[in-house]
Amino acid sequence: MALSIREHVALGPLVTLKTGGAARYFTTAETVEDIKEAVYFAEQNKLPLFVLGGGSNLLVSEEGFSGLVVQLKLKGITYASQSDATCKLTAAAGEELDVVIADSVARGLWGLENLSHIPGSIGATPVQNVGAYGVEVADIILEVTVFDCVTKKIFTMSNSECYFLYRHSIFKEKNNLIILLVTFMLSALPNPKVAYADLAQLSTSALTPQAIRDCVIGVRASKFPDWHTVGTAGSFFKNPVIPKAEAIAVALKYPDLPTYPAANGQIKVSLGYILDKICGLKGFTLGHVRLYEKQALVLVADAGATTQEIKNFKNIISKIVFEKTFITIEQEVTEI
Repeated sequence: MALSIREHVALGPLVTLKTGGAARYFTTAETVEDIKEAVYFAEQNKLPLFVLGGGSNLLVSEEGFSGLVVQLKLKGITYASQSDATCKLTAAAGEELDVVIADSVARGLWGLENLSHIPGSIGATPVQNVGAYGVEVADIILEVTVFDCVTKKIFTMSNSECYFLYRHSIFKEKNNLIILLVTFMLSALPNPKVAYADLAQLSTSALTPQAIRDCVIGVRASKFPDWHTVGTAGSFFKNPVIPKAEAIAVALKYPDLPTYPAANGQIKVSLGYILDKICGLKGFTLGHVRLYEKQALVLVADAGATTQEIKNFKNIISKIVFEKTFITIEQEVTEI
């Protein structure tokens, strides 16, 4: 059956920030053949192509997208025990991340539980190197299967070939690669990651994947707005990763600023603390856009917000942070 391609499809309802214009062309891909047809259509019509997952980390321009948007709907979850200690979980890109996590937790497997209740699809997790509460998917991804829009070949990339960094991977640089499957290596033996402060309430004597998942869900409910009812992309900005000398200078002025070791001898600093305690911006509101009153790192776009309002708000926040700390902050959210 020929791929169904629609025109002028509003993207706002498909992203969690709930703003932005329409896609000139739009289709959903349930199979690899659908993806190949979509790529062929884009090439024949000389159109840019954008792959959409759950839309939880995306800011769409007011003008929309002038090319073809392909929403991935590939489904499937499989498990393969490697030993008494480990199990491979392979999930298709269109699966909902939290559904997969709930399923793995129900099977008593360790690894994904700290990422519970993060909105979005499986295919997006390697792109951003999604992480929360002391865990990044880079810690547990074994391999990623992709379709190359240029060579038209399907191949599998190892964890090291994905070049994972903090909220970054090779997939942010090579947009010719469409993620089809993600394989995680999970543990069948207890492997709790509860060093993160918000998980300190857990009893170490009765830890299970389900107990950690339940705790994470509770913490997220207390800190994050419900993305079903308001526009939000969760943490809009990245925690800054800065040179050690720069971090020391900031810490001398603000000694309570939380800092963490990062790659290459750099230091990651808590932007949530900076926004709240140093800049006093928790709950800061301009028009229809605000920093969430329970977590300053979270941007909320209330009803009536526009993409331009969000961009203007972001620029103001960035300016205030730089004036206070001389740190240049980056957004975590992708723009199209």
